Amino acid sequence: MNNEISKDIRYIGADDLDLDLFESQYICPEGMTYNSWVILDDKIAIMDTIDQRCAQQWRDNLDSVLDGREPSYLVVQHLEPDHSALIKETMDRFPQLTLIGSVACLRMLPQFFDGETFEGRTQTVKDGDTLELGSHTLQFLTAPMVHWPEVIMTYERSEHVLFSADAFGKFGALCHEKEDDWACEARRYYFNICGKYGAQVMAALKKVEPMKVDVIAPLHGPILRGRALRQAVHLYYTWSSYKPEKEGVFIAYGSFHGGTAEAAHELARMLQEQGVDVEVKDLAREDMAEAVESAFERDTTVIMAPSYDAGLMPVVADFLHHLESKAWQRRRVAIVENGSWAPSAARVIKSRLAPLKDLQIIEPTVTIRTRLNPASRAQLATLATALAPK
Repeated sequence: MNNEISKDIRYIGADDLDLDLFESQYICPEGMTYNSWVILDDKIAIMDTIDQRCAQQWRDNLDSVLDGREPSYLVVQHLEPDHSALIKETMDRFPQLTLIGSVACLRMLPQFFDGETFEGRTQTVKDGDTLELGSHTLQFLTAPMVHWPEVIMTYERSEHVLFSADAFGKFGALCHEKEDDWACEARRYYFNICGKYGAQVMAALKKVEPMKVDVIAPLHGPILRGRALRQAVHLYYTWSSYKPEKEGVFIAYGSFHGGTAEAAHELARMLQEQGVDVEVKDLAREDMAEAVESAFERDTTVIMAPSYDAGLMPVVADFLHHLESKAWQRRRVAIVENGSWAPSAARVIKSRLAPLKDLQIIEPTVTIRTRLNPASRAQLATLATALAPK
């Protein structure tokens, strides 16, 4: 897929096909892309650098686009190392270059470059500030905590391009991108990277609302235009407001010896017989980020866990930790515990869920003693009826 925007806004980013874990925690079966652009005008602006892993490709792309010309500005929208690794070498290479960033960006810069402040070569921008390049005008919008405090987005007025920093990004390299394939990996990216900061994402969206935007250019993934852009904006409003994307039940379970797994699939069968859309994940074997995505996508989650050391199975505890850290809310939740002699999982799950906002606990809470028996199977059937839409 081509990330070129126009004859004046040229792509210089790179695909990283060897990356297995983004931020050392999120699987990347189709790699990752690091985006960067150059705006060619009377004065030339470079929009971010990229990760050190793909440095030489970025340098080659930059040289090709500049074709001997000297850039005037380096706009730093986000200081995370996958976008800022080449700032110092670029500033050293072009002595006339001015670094553009937010107050927080300039304050944090020395942390990343051995105390370097680029004294006398920086320009601070805040909401509404503009930078004239010639026929192109950049307007800056602060977007703190989307998903770092120093983030800015940049709107190019003449071609109606929103450089959106990490917002609207996704996992996956451009060379693997397919038409109409944005939402799945963008959803997993959003909830695991930005999920905690829904209010801040919504505030950034509100700043952009009055603007005519024809292209969204994120720091990861494809540029968005037309129908894809409209779909992405709609989903970002949904996601940042913590509304479920669709009705349905996500069953997240852990199972030591198969008893809880059997119950999970039996509950799924009961729900499907009532016409409910169901997804089931074994938390010990599925990607945790995928499980978090599924919990946010649907309006109902069933958490099923065996008891363990007077608590609950560690992988289920980890799942709850991820939901807590991403401010999971506005959902229906049901609980199924398993315990051979002293069931404890339900008590612990409820205590972990208690601080979260707007969660509706659906009863009954089901207790299984090792394996399903007629009594617990009947409880499970009662729960399935309670979860089915009326």
